[in-house]
Amino acid sequence: MQSLTLSSLCVMVLWIIQSAGVLFDLPLTYLGITPLSLRGLVGVMSAPLVHGSYEHLFNNTLPLIILGGALVYGYPKTRLKALAFSWLGSGIGVWLWGRPSVHVGASGVAHGLFFYLFVIAIMRRDARSVGLMMIAFFLYGGMVMTIFPRDPHISYEAHFFGAIGGTLAALLFGRQDPKPVVKQYQWEQSDEEDPIIGDAWQQHADDSGSATPSHHDDDPWRR
Repeated sequence: MQSLTLSSLCVMVLWIIQSAGVLFDLPLTYLGITPLSLRGLVGVMSAPLVHGSYEHLFNNTLPLIILGGALVYGYPKTRLKALAFSWLGSGIGVWLWGRPSVHVGASGVAHGLFFYLFVIAIMRRDARSVGLMMIAFFLYGGMVMTIFPRDPHISYEAHFFGAIGGTLAALLFGRQDPKPVVKQYQWEQSDEEDPIIGDAWQQHADDSGSATPSHHDDDPWRR
């Protein structure tokens, strides 16, 4: 619950920024990424903080809360590294190879978090990682396809390079978080025999298995 609360507070900051831009008519697009432009280079750090519209921000809100909450809950030692690689990977990739436009929004970061959860679960294969990955994939498995061009108004470049950043973070830091301790019950740890039954069941099985039918030559019904 705390992990979702923390991710929700972070997303709330994005809503405050968007509302301030609308209320005070602030030119937030200047904080976006303009590929291969010195002015647009600032957007590598600031572009995920601004969005083109409330609809744009709304579409990113739930993925950021859920994927961010899963990251905070499952990977306390590497969550900041995963976020940084997703953030910077998306921004730098768009600045170097993006289409000539102004790219804004946190969808690249969301894709990075999704691919981090996906790849790290394959690497670790513990119950917690697999469980978080299944939740993420069930809700946002479509992110596997949105890293490719589909809509000219959507920055698939941010999605693609964010996914690369999240994947690199998983490959580099995926084993730094300790795996959850598997609880063992007392009956699993004990090798002692039952004090009442003991090995009587084995003796009974041996007696049953060794029994052979006996035939008597004086059987009156034999001919």
